Amino acid sequence: MKNYPTIEETVGNTPLVRLQRIPGDAIAARGNVLLAKLEGNNPAGSVKDRPALSMIRHAEARGDIRPGDTLIEATSGNTGIALAMAAAMKGYRMILIMPDNLTVERRAAMTAYGAELILTPADQGGMEYARDLAQSMQREGKGKVLDQFANPDNPRAHIDTTGPEIWRQTDGQVSHFVSAMGTTGTIMGVSTYLKSQNPGIRVVGAQPAPGSQIAGIRKWPEAYLPAIYQADRVDEFELIEQSAAETMARRLAAEEGIFAGISSAGALIAALRVAERVENATIVFIVCDRGDRYLSTGVFN
Repeated sequence: MKNYPTIEETVGNTPLVRLQRIPGDAIAARGNVLLAKLEGNNPAGSVKDRPALSMIRHAEARGDIRPGDTLIEATSGNTGIALAMAAAMKGYRMILIMPDNLTVERRAAMTAYGAELILTPADQGGMEYARDLAQSMQREGKGKVLDQFANPDNPRAHIDTTGPEIWRQTDGQVSHFVSAMGTTGTIMGVSTYLKSQNPGIRVVGAQPAPGSQIAGIRKWPEAYLPAIYQADRVDEFELIEQSAAETMARRLAAEEGIFAGISSAGALIAALRVAERVENATIVFIVCDRGDRYLSTGVFN
């Protein structure tokens, strides 16, 4: 009998595609190529499918959790959706805590997978409030917090999969890696792997400019800086304006046929800035999710 894959086995191995129009002639003349890693092609629609499975698999292997247990996580959306999918496929009850100012598409996706959703008031601290509540619920014995912000199995997913994929897909020619920074798991893991192959690879993080609010791109207060973050893994930062990211998201869909979220567009802006000051570079940026997760915001109208 033919051995067919399960949904779990379809996570990862996402396409890496070359941008054709947005970079323009000037960047092409410098010998640079911009490559988009299409993480929206994962089954739950984002790069977070990788760490969601990684955190559950490794917690199971250690005996920390077993099917039937209740898992709790604070999320701004993508990790919650990915964990809801992973919990559904593996037999866990999932409680997700999310600020109430995030999109209805994200809420609907979480509940579609059977997760219980707790909305917290964004005006009382947003993600910081949600993270505190998750830890409080764990102390009260209401479930196990996987804690994407401090769990080494988050960046481990990208050391094991995303980084090696990029290295293999570029035949080791990648010179720059660019990613939005949220929990920082993606940039930490990919940086760790790529720099182990070539220490000269430059890693660039996209952070929000002052006053900008871009889902998936954060600059955390010192007290809430993710424990998985290591400053030496990021070589430089680019500050991204919200309006510029929204405009670029529309361009990415209309000019390249890549329907992506706002943080992905922010990473592209950072990649384009890099491309304007280097030559003969192979620049990879993460398209972390799909644009249909943001339709209710009106950004694509």
